Amino acid sequence: MHTLSLDRHAPRKGTLRRIVARDSVARRVDWVLLLAALALSLLGSVLVWSATRNRTEINGGDEQFFLTRQLINLAVGIALAVGVMWLGHQRLRAAVPLFFAFSMAVMLLVFTPLGTTINGQRAWLSLGGYTLQPGEFAKVAVVLGMALILAAQVDAGDRDYPGSRAVLQALALAAAPLAVVVIDDLGMAMVISVIVLGILLASGAAMRWSIGLILAGVGAAVLVWALGLLDEYQIDRFAAFADPSRDPAGVGYNTNQARIAIGSGGLDGKGLFEGTQTTGQFVPEQHTDFIFTVAGEELGFIGAGGIIALVGVVLWRALRIARGAPDLYSTIIAAGIVSWFAFQCFENIGMALGIMPVAGVPLPFLSYGGTAMFAAWIAIGLLQSVRMKRPLSA
Repeated sequence: MHTLSLDRHAPRKGTLRRIVARDSVARRVDWVLLLAALALSLLGSVLVWSATRNRTEINGGDEQFFLTRQLINLAVGIALAVGVMWLGHQRLRAAVPLFFAFSMAVMLLVFTPLGTTINGQRAWLSLGGYTLQPGEFAKVAVVLGMALILAAQVDAGDRDYPGSRAVLQALALAAAPLAVVVIDDLGMAMVISVIVLGILLASGAAMRWSIGLILAGVGAAVLVWALGLLDEYQIDRFAAFADPSRDPAGVGYNTNQARIAIGSGGLDGKGLFEGTQTTGQFVPEQHTDFIFTVAGEELGFIGAGGIIALVGVVLWRALRIARGAPDLYSTIIAAGIVSWFAFQCFENIGMALGIMPVAGVPLPFLSYGGTAMFAAWIAIGLLQSVRMKRPLSA
Protein backbone atom coordinates (compact mmCIF):
# COMPACT_ATOMS: atom_id res chain seq x y z
CA MET A 1 0.00 0.00 0.00
CA HIS A 2 1.50 3.32 -1.11
CA THR A 3 1.36 6.48 0.98
CA LEU A 4 0.20 9.42 -1.09
CA SER A 5 1.48 12.94 -0.51
CA LEU A 6 -1.17 15.43 0.54
CA ASP A 7 0.31 17.92 -1.88
CA ARG A 8 1.75 16.60 -5.11
CA HIS A 9 3.40 19.96 -5.76
CA ALA A 10 5.10 20.30 -2.37
CA PRO A 11 8.85 20.79 -2.82
CA ARG A 12 11.15 18.09 -1.58
CA LYS A 13 13.34 18.65 1.45
CA GLY A 14 16.44 19.12 -0.68
CA THR A 15 14.65 21.67 -2.83
CA LEU A 16 13.63 23.65 0.25
CA ARG A 17 17.24 23.65 1.42
CA ARG A 18 18.36 25.06 -1.91
CA ILE A 19 15.65 27.75 -1.84
CA VAL A 20 16.62 28.83 1.68
CA ALA A 21 20.33 28.81 0.83
CA ARG A 22 19.71 30.81 -2.32
CA ASP A 23 17.93 33.56 -0.39
CA SER A 24 19.98 33.44 2.81
CA VAL A 25 21.51 36.50 4.42
CA ALA A 26 24.98 35.02 4.02
CA ARG A 27 24.57 34.92 0.25
CA ARG A 28 23.46 38.52 0.14
CA VAL A 29 26.39 39.88 2.16
CA ASP A 30 29.33 41.23 0.16
CA TRP A 31 32.02 39.19 1.88
CA VAL A 32 34.84 40.69 -0.19
CA LEU A 33 33.92 44.19 1.02
CA LEU A 34 33.50 43.02 4.59
CA LEU A 35 36.81 41.15 4.72
CA ALA A 36 38.73 44.00 3.04
CA ALA A 37 37.39 46.52 5.59
CA LEU A 38 38.15 44.11 8.44
CA ALA A 39 41.70 43.50 7.15
CA LEU A 40 42.34 47.26 6.99
CA SER A 41 40.97 47.74 10.51
CA LEU A 42 43.07 44.95 12.03
CA LEU A 43 46.19 46.06 10.20
CA GLY A 44 45.52 49.62 11.34
CA SER A 45 45.27 48.44 14.95
CA VAL A 46 48.72 46.86 14.69
CA LEU A 47 50.17 50.01 13.12
CA VAL A 48 48.61 52.13 15.88
CA TRP A 49 50.23 49.78 18.41
CA SER A 50 53.61 50.21 16.74
CA ALA A 51 53.28 54.00 16.74
CA THR A 52 52.25 54.29 20.40
CA ARG A 53 53.88 51.45 22.35
CA ASN A 54 56.96 53.55 23.23
CA ARG A 55 55.09 56.80 23.87
CA THR A 56 54.86 56.72 27.64
CA GLU A 57 53.66 60.34 27.77
CA ILE A 58 50.33 59.30 26.20
CA ASN A 59 50.00 55.58 26.97
CA GLY A 60 50.64 55.90 30.70
CA GLY A 61 53.31 53.21 30.61
CA ASP A 62 50.98 50.60 29.10
CA GLU A 63 52.40 49.57 25.72
CA GLN A 64 49.11 47.96 24.68
CA PHE A 65 46.85 50.83 25.79
CA PHE A 66 46.07 52.18 22.31
CA LEU A 67 45.93 48.71 20.76
CA THR A 68 43.29 47.65 23.28
CA ARG A 69 41.23 50.80 22.80
CA GLN A 70 41.41 50.55 19.02
CA LEU A 71 40.26 46.93 19.08
CA ILE A 72 37.36 48.00 21.31
CA ASN A 73 36.59 50.76 18.80
CA LEU A 74 36.61 48.15 16.05
CA ALA A 75 34.29 45.83 17.98
CA VAL A 76 31.82 48.67 18.57
CA GLY A 77 32.09 49.70 14.91
CA ILE A 78 31.31 46.18 13.70
CA ALA A 79 28.36 46.00 16.11
CA LEU A 80 27.03 49.26 14.65
CA ALA A 81 27.45 47.88 11.13
CA VAL A 82 25.54 44.72 12.04
CA GLY A 83 22.81 46.85 13.62
CA VAL A 84 22.46 48.94 10.47
CA MET A 85 22.36 45.80 8.33
CA TRP A 86 19.70 44.25 10.57
CA LEU A 87 17.50 47.36 10.58
CA GLY A 88 18.12 48.10 6.91
CA HIS A 89 18.64 51.47 5.26
CA GLN A 90 15.03 51.52 4.05
CA ARG A 91 13.61 51.05 7.55
CA LEU A 92 15.99 53.72 8.81
CA ARG A 93 14.62 56.15 6.23
CA ALA A 94 11.97 57.52 8.59
CA ALA A 95 14.60 58.21 11.26
CA VAL A 96 16.94 60.20 8.97
CA PRO A 97 15.57 63.66 9.98
CA LEU A 98 16.02 62.81 13.66
CA PHE A 99 19.55 61.51 13.08
CA PHE A 100 20.46 64.64 11.13
CA ALA A 101 19.09 66.90 13.89
CA PHE A 102 20.98 64.89 16.51
CA SER A 103 24.22 65.14 14.51
CA MET A 104 23.87 68.91 14.19
CA ALA A 105 23.12 69.30 17.91
CA VAL A 106 26.21 67.29 18.85
CA MET A 107 28.36 69.28 16.40
CA LEU A 108 27.24 72.55 17.99
CA LEU A 109 28.34 71.27 21.39
CA VAL A 110 31.95 71.92 20.36
CA PHE A 111 31.25 75.62 20.96
CA THR A 112 30.23 74.95 24.56
CA PRO A 113 32.57 74.22 27.50
CA LEU A 114 32.46 70.56 26.39
CA GLY A 115 34.36 71.49 23.22
CA THR A 116 38.12 71.14 23.09
CA THR A 117 40.82 72.24 20.67
CA ILE A 118 43.28 69.71 19.26
CA ASN A 119 46.01 70.76 16.80
CA GLY A 120 44.37 74.13 16.32
CA GLN A 121 40.94 72.66 15.51
CA ARG A 122 37.99 73.20 17.83
CA ALA A 123 36.22 70.15 16.45
CA TRP A 124 36.22 67.79 19.41
CA LEU A 125 34.16 67.00 22.49
CA SER A 126 35.76 65.93 25.75
CA LEU A 127 33.54 63.55 27.71
CA GLY A 128 34.84 61.74 30.76
CA GLY A 129 38.38 61.31 29.46
CA TYR A 130 37.23 60.41 25.95
CA THR A 131 37.40 62.70 22.94
CA LEU A 132 34.79 62.54 20.19
CA GLN A 133 34.74 64.22 16.79
CA PRO A 134 31.06 64.91 15.98
CA GLY A 135 31.87 65.81 12.39
CA GLU A 136 32.43 62.12 11.61
CA PHE A 137 28.73 61.43 12.18
CA ALA A 138 27.86 64.48 10.08
CA LYS A 139 29.24 62.63 7.04
CA VAL A 140 26.72 59.85 7.55
CA ALA A 141 23.96 62.39 8.21
CA VAL A 142 24.72 64.31 5.00
CA VAL A 143 24.72 61.11 2.92
CA LEU A 144 21.39 59.91 4.34
CA GLY A 145 19.76 63.35 4.40
CA MET A 146 20.62 64.24 0.80
CA ALA A 147 19.59 60.76 -0.37
CA LEU A 148 16.21 61.16 1.34
CA ILE A 149 15.51 64.53 -0.29
CA LEU A 150 16.86 63.86 -3.80
CA ALA A 151 15.23 60.44 -4.16
CA ALA A 152 11.78 61.27 -2.75
CA GLN A 153 10.00 62.16 -6.00
CA VAL A 154 12.06 59.87 -8.23
CA ASP A 155 11.48 56.70 -6.20
CA ALA A 156 7.78 57.60 -5.98
CA GLY A 157 7.62 57.64 -9.77
CA ASP A 158 6.78 61.34 -10.03
CA ARG A 159 10.01 62.34 -11.79
CA ASP A 160 12.90 60.78 -13.68
CA TYR A 161 15.51 62.90 -11.90
CA PRO A 162 15.63 65.33 -8.94
CA GLY A 163 14.13 68.74 -9.68
CA SER A 164 15.57 72.14 -8.82
CA ARG A 165 13.57 72.41 -5.60
CA ALA A 166 14.86 69.08 -4.31
CA VAL A 167 18.45 69.98 -5.21
CA LEU A 168 18.20 73.32 -3.41
CA GLN A 169 16.75 71.61 -0.34
CA ALA A 170 19.54 69.03 -0.37
CA LEU A 171 22.23 71.70 -0.71
CA ALA A 172 20.67 73.71 2.11
CA LEU A 173 20.78 70.61 4.30
CA ALA A 174 24.47 70.00 3.53
CA ALA A 175 25.27 73.68 4.10
CA ALA A 176 24.34 73.40 7.79
CA PRO A 177 27.21 71.10 8.89
CA LEU A 178 29.55 72.83 6.44
CA ALA A 179 28.89 76.17 8.13
CA VAL A 180 29.89 74.64 11.48
CA VAL A 181 33.19 73.10 10.34
CA VAL A 182 34.40 75.32 7.50
CA ILE A 183 36.49 77.68 9.64
CA ASP A 184 37.92 75.38 12.31
CA ASP A 185 38.08 72.06 10.42
CA LEU A 186 38.95 72.55 6.77
CA GLY A 187 39.68 68.85 6.31
CA MET A 188 36.15 67.89 7.37
CA ALA A 189 34.73 70.67 5.18
CA MET A 190 36.64 69.31 2.18
CA VAL A 191 35.36 65.76 2.75
CA ILE A 192 31.73 66.87 3.13
CA SER A 193 32.02 69.05 -0.01
CA VAL A 194 33.27 66.10 -2.04
CA ILE A 195 30.46 63.92 -0.66
CA VAL A 196 27.91 66.55 -1.79
CA LEU A 197 29.45 66.72 -5.26
CA GLY A 198 29.52 62.93 -5.63
CA ILE A 199 25.88 62.68 -4.54
CA LEU A 200 24.76 65.33 -7.02
CA LEU A 201 26.52 63.52 -9.86
CA ALA A 202 25.05 60.15 -8.88
CA SER A 203 21.52 61.49 -8.40
CA GLY A 204 21.06 62.44 -12.05
CA ALA A 205 20.51 66.10 -11.20
CA ALA A 206 21.20 68.58 -14.01
CA MET A 207 24.93 69.05 -14.58
CA ARG A 208 24.63 72.79 -13.98
CA TRP A 209 24.25 72.09 -10.27
CA SER A 210 27.56 70.21 -10.07
CA ILE A 211 29.37 72.86 -12.11
CA GLY A 212 27.82 75.60 -9.98
CA LEU A 213 28.89 73.82 -6.81
CA ILE A 214 32.49 73.58 -8.01
CA LEU A 215 32.58 77.26 -8.99
CA ALA A 216 30.98 78.24 -5.68
CA GLY A 217 33.59 76.22 -3.81
CA VAL A 218 36.44 77.92 -5.65
CA GLY A 219 34.88 81.32 -5.06
CA ALA A 220 34.38 80.60 -1.36
CA ALA A 221 38.00 79.47 -0.99
CA VAL A 222 39.27 82.67 -2.63
CA LEU A 223 36.98 84.78 -0.44
CA VAL A 224 38.06 83.06 2.77
CA TRP A 225 41.70 83.62 1.82
CA ALA A 226 41.15 87.25 0.79
CA LEU A 227 39.27 88.11 3.98
CA GLY A 228 41.94 86.51 6.15
CA LEU A 229 39.54 84.09 7.81
CA LEU A 230 42.10 81.30 7.99
CA ASP A 231 44.06 80.76 11.19
CA GLU A 232 47.83 81.01 11.06
CA TYR A 233 48.30 77.24 11.41
CA GLN A 234 46.05 76.68 8.39
CA ILE A 235 48.02 79.15 6.28
CA ASP A 236 51.24 77.45 7.38
CA ARG A 237 49.92 74.07 6.19
CA PHE A 238 49.20 75.40 2.71
CA ALA A 239 52.57 77.17 2.64
CA ALA A 240 54.33 73.91 3.54
CA PHE A 241 52.43 72.11 0.79
CA ALA A 242 53.40 74.73 -1.79
CA ASP A 243 57.06 74.62 -0.71
CA PRO A 244 58.01 71.57 1.41
CA SER A 245 61.60 72.82 1.75
CA ARG A 246 60.41 75.99 3.44
CA ASP A 247 61.24 76.04 7.15
CA PRO A 248 61.83 72.25 7.49
CA ALA A 249 62.11 72.60 11.27
CA GLY A 250 58.87 74.64 11.48
CA VAL A 251 55.84 74.67 9.19
CA GLY A 252 57.32 72.04 6.88
CA TYR A 253 58.32 69.67 9.67
CA ASN A 254 55.33 67.29 9.49
CA THR A 255 55.50 66.83 5.74
CA ASN A 256 59.26 66.41 5.64
CA GLN A 257 59.36 63.88 8.47
CA ALA A 258 56.49 61.92 6.92
CA ARG A 259 58.31 61.67 3.60
CA ILE A 260 61.55 60.67 5.31
CA ALA A 261 59.75 57.90 7.23
CA ILE A 262 58.03 56.50 4.13
CA GLY A 263 61.15 56.77 1.97
CA SER A 264 63.32 55.02 4.54
CA GLY A 265 61.16 51.90 4.35
CA GLY A 266 62.43 50.94 0.91
CA LEU A 267 60.87 47.97 -0.85
CA ASP A 268 60.05 45.62 2.04
CA GLY A 269 60.37 47.90 5.07
CA LYS A 270 62.43 47.79 8.24
CA GLY A 271 60.12 45.29 9.92
CA LEU A 272 57.17 45.72 12.23
CA PHE A 273 58.13 47.64 15.41
CA GLU A 274 61.60 48.24 13.93
CA GLY A 275 61.05 51.65 12.32
CA THR A 276 63.60 54.15 13.60
CA GLN A 277 61.50 57.17 12.65
CA THR A 278 58.47 55.63 14.35
CA THR A 279 60.36 54.51 17.46
CA GLY A 280 62.09 57.88 17.64
CA GLN A 281 58.73 59.68 17.45
CA PHE A 282 59.90 62.01 14.70
CA VAL A 283 56.52 62.12 12.91
CA PRO A 284 53.81 64.06 14.82
CA GLU A 285 50.31 62.56 15.15
CA GLN A 286 51.65 59.31 13.71
CA HIS A 287 48.93 57.08 15.18
CA THR A 288 46.13 59.30 13.82
CA ASP A 289 46.55 61.48 10.73
CA PHE A 290 49.97 60.08 9.71
CA ILE A 291 49.38 56.38 10.31
CA PHE A 292 50.36 55.66 6.71
CA THR A 293 53.95 56.65 7.50
CA VAL A 294 54.21 53.70 9.92
CA ALA A 295 53.22 51.34 7.10
CA GLY A 296 55.65 53.00 4.70
CA GLU A 297 58.60 52.73 7.06
CA GLU A 298 57.98 49.34 8.68
CA LEU A 299 56.22 47.45 5.87
CA GLY A 300 57.86 49.21 2.96
CA PHE A 301 56.55 49.77 -0.54
CA ILE A 302 55.04 46.29 -0.61
CA GLY A 303 53.09 46.73 2.63
CA ALA A 304 51.99 50.28 1.87
CA GLY A 305 51.00 49.18 -1.63
CA GLY A 306 48.99 46.36 -0.08
CA ILE A 307 47.05 48.88 2.02
CA ILE A 308 46.28 50.93 -1.07
CA ALA A 309 45.17 47.76 -2.85
CA LEU A 310 42.79 46.91 0.03
CA VAL A 311 41.39 50.44 -0.13
CA GLY A 312 40.90 49.89 -3.85
CA VAL A 313 38.97 46.68 -3.14
CA VAL A 314 36.65 48.54 -0.74
CA LEU A 315 35.99 51.24 -3.35
CA TRP A 316 35.50 48.68 -6.13
CA ARG A 317 32.92 46.69 -4.16
CA ALA A 318 31.17 49.89 -3.06
CA LEU A 319 30.94 51.02 -6.69
CA ARG A 320 29.47 47.65 -7.66
CA ILE A 321 26.88 48.03 -4.93
CA ALA A 322 26.00 51.54 -6.14
CA ARG A 323 25.65 50.31 -9.72
CA GLY A 324 23.36 47.43 -8.72
CA ALA A 325 21.25 49.41 -6.21
CA PRO A 326 17.49 48.83 -6.65
CA ASP A 327 16.41 52.49 -6.33
CA LEU A 328 17.79 56.03 -6.37
CA TYR A 329 17.78 56.36 -2.57
CA SER A 330 20.05 53.32 -2.30
CA THR A 331 22.21 54.47 -5.23
CA ILE A 332 22.82 57.87 -3.64
CA ILE A 333 23.76 56.33 -0.28
CA ALA A 334 26.33 54.03 -1.89
CA ALA A 335 27.71 56.78 -4.15
CA GLY A 336 28.02 59.20 -1.24
CA ILE A 337 30.02 56.64 0.73
CA VAL A 338 32.28 55.97 -2.28
CA SER A 339 32.96 59.71 -2.60
CA TRP A 340 33.68 59.94 1.14
CA PHE A 341 36.08 56.99 1.28
CA ALA A 342 37.82 57.78 -2.02
CA PHE A 343 38.60 61.41 -1.26
CA GLN A 344 39.51 60.88 2.38
CA CYS A 345 41.94 58.07 1.54
CA PHE A 346 43.48 60.08 -1.29
CA GLU A 347 43.85 63.18 0.91
CA ASN A 348 45.31 61.29 3.88
CA ILE A 349 47.80 59.22 1.90
CA GLY A 350 48.55 62.23 -0.30
CA MET A 351 49.47 64.46 2.63
CA ALA A 352 51.79 61.74 3.97
CA LEU A 353 53.50 61.64 0.57
CA GLY A 354 53.59 65.43 0.28
CA ILE A 355 51.30 65.65 -2.75
CA MET A 356 48.31 67.04 -0.80
CA PRO A 357 48.16 69.72 1.91
CA VAL A 358 48.00 68.62 5.54
CA ALA A 359 44.29 68.80 6.33
CA GLY A 360 43.93 66.69 9.45
CA VAL A 361 41.70 63.91 8.11
CA PRO A 362 42.11 60.30 9.32
CA LEU A 363 42.73 57.32 7.07
CA PRO A 364 39.48 55.30 7.16
CA PHE A 365 39.73 52.03 9.13
CA LEU A 366 43.43 52.56 9.95
CA SER A 367 43.84 55.79 11.93
CA TYR A 368 43.30 55.69 15.67
CA GLY A 369 39.98 57.14 16.79
CA GLY A 370 36.61 55.92 17.98
CA THR A 371 34.23 58.22 16.11
CA ALA A 372 36.11 57.80 12.83
CA MET A 373 35.99 54.01 13.21
CA PHE A 374 32.30 54.05 14.15
CA ALA A 375 31.37 56.23 11.17
CA ALA A 376 33.38 54.10 8.72
CA TRP A 377 31.73 50.89 9.89
CA ILE A 378 28.26 52.45 9.86
CA ALA A 379 29.01 53.23 6.21
CA ILE A 380 29.96 49.57 5.63
CA GLY A 381 26.66 48.55 7.24
CA LEU A 382 24.76 50.88 4.91
CA LEU A 383 26.58 49.46 1.88
CA GLN A 384 25.77 45.92 2.97
CA SER A 385 22.13 46.88 3.51
CA VAL A 386 21.93 48.26 -0.04
CA ARG A 387 23.62 45.12 -1.36
CA MET A 388 21.18 42.85 0.48
CA LYS A 389 18.12 44.59 -0.99
CA ARG A 390 18.99 44.03 -4.62
CA PRO A 391 17.85 40.89 -6.49
CA LEU A 392 20.24 37.95 -6.14
CA SER A 393 20.53 37.69 -9.90
CA ALA A 394 21.82 41.27 -10.11
